[in-house]
Amino acid sequence: MVSRKFVEAVKLSELKGYEIAHQAEMHPSTLSRILNSIEDVMPGDPRVLRIAEVLGLSPEECFEEVIEEQRL
Repeated sequence: MVSRKFVEAVKLSELKGYEIAHQAEMHPSTLSRILNSIEDVMPGDPRVLRIAEVLGLSPEECFEEVIEEQRL
């Protein structure tokens, strides 16, 4: 899952969504699906990392930590 910081960086960017997508070499609808959690992403997803590069984010800032529930 992408981090809240990642989503906020896209929304607060001076670039429009389609410009971010274009610079990250993807279709704008792919960016939209990632931001709206319609498209599943795993940590290290190259699409997210390309967007992060456009926005000047580090890879660590892009993904939420997944905490697995421990069952007793």
